[in-house]
Amino acid sequence: MTAPLYLSGHLAPVAEEVDGHDLPVTGALPPELNGRYFRNGPNPSPGQDPGHWFTGHGMLHGIRLHAGRARWYRNRWVRTAALAGAPGRGPDGRPDLSAVTANTSVIRHGGRILALVENGLPYEVSDELDTRGAYDFDGRLTTAMTAHPKEDPVTGDLHFFGYSALAPFLTYHRATANGALVESREIPVGGPTMMHDFAITERHVVWLDLPVVFDRALLRKGMPYRWDDTYRARIGVMPQRGSAPVRWFEVDPGYVFHVGNAREDAEGRIILDAVRYNREAFVNSWAAMGAAGSPRAQNATGHAQLHQWTLDPRSGRVSEQPLDDRRVEFPTLNETLVGRPSRYRYAVHGDGLVKYDLHSGAGRCYDAGPGQAPGEAVFVPTEDGGAEDDGWLLTIVSDRAGRGSALVVLDATDLTRMASVDLPQRVPAGFHGNWLPDI
Repeated sequence: MTAPLYLSGHLAPVAEEVDGHDLPVTGALPPELNGRYFRNGPNPSPGQDPGHWFTGHGMLHGIRLHAGRARWYRNRWVRTAALAGAPGRGPDGRPDLSAVTANTSVIRHGGRILALVENGLPYEVSDELDTRGAYDFDGRLTTAMTAHPKEDPVTGDLHFFGYSALAPFLTYHRATANGALVESREIPVGGPTMMHDFAITERHVVWLDLPVVFDRALLRKGMPYRWDDTYRARIGVMPQRGSAPVRWFEVDPGYVFHVGNAREDAEGRIILDAVRYNREAFVNSWAAMGAAGSPRAQNATGHAQLHQWTLDPRSGRVSEQPLDDRRVEFPTLNETLVGRPSRYRYAVHGDGLVKYDLHSGAGRCYDAGPGQAPGEAVFVPTEDGGAEDDGWLLTIVSDRAGRGSALVVLDATDLTRMASVDLPQRVPAGFHGNWLPDI
């Protein structure tokens, strides 16, 4: 029997937690890189088939860099209630928000390191990747928490949300810079959509109410979501402060897993960029993530592209356009500019990465080599805070045949490779990571 794609090659899980020290480095690590690079992703327990790439148990991979050396690598499962075998529902029949995989992202906020997944509570871990337990903001968080919160670079506030298959379908949350949850409010939407990401600007929250919806009939078949042609595609703009309602803009049907950034222009319009899937691209990608690789999934003609929407709250008009025709995913930026004007995006493209200059429209590529699969590129700025792209990109590159992995460090200005760190075991393709500088 052919193994599903998510259990094969560079996506296949690893069976052991290992530690490695004084890792071999090719090239020269920037001595300013003092901290930890953590990356999260699905890693089912040995012998387990979760039915979809998105639903394996979370595993964190960490590399400690200091003074130009790679001090250690370690990987650890996030020890959630689900990993321990919890049933997933409480006595009242509602989902147990601690019985989740915590497999999607990892952040540090308010002095805590949190492993995130969008269908439940975050899990706190130590800087050595030991699990400390589910975290509910001192009892204030009673919904799930997105894996894509946005930290405002000026206020330090953490904006996030929870979506659910049961009412309320969407709830907005805001935590202060020190980690106190101070605001939660329900946001009316059309139904139980799969809202994976969102955006903020200096003064607004931007919602993505798109036609991928919960379907109870799919509960036992992996991820219970599907494309729905009858569900309206909308983008919402909501002031961060006050009680003004969301202003909704109908857009061409599409789906967004990952936002690049959003900003306000001088006329008060909201400019949003993200990787957009049309119907065909979504349906085929979704099939490939949860199947043994049907011909339709393997030979899709549609693909995800960097896209831009301009939303005018005064006139109610919206315009949208593709920014490029390359197949990309996992867009990132210099996060000191989240919600503000920003020129550069970095995205995974084929066997490499692409750097977009949104001012000139140019794209510069890094080729990791035939058969290599780079992951999301995390931008780390230089200490002097010079130009927007003064810094480095960190990405784990894995061999598609499953032979090995390395942490690669690129100069973000021109995508030249500065160093690579050989890791003591293969790192399966995963989702999102973060650089946690020493503090």
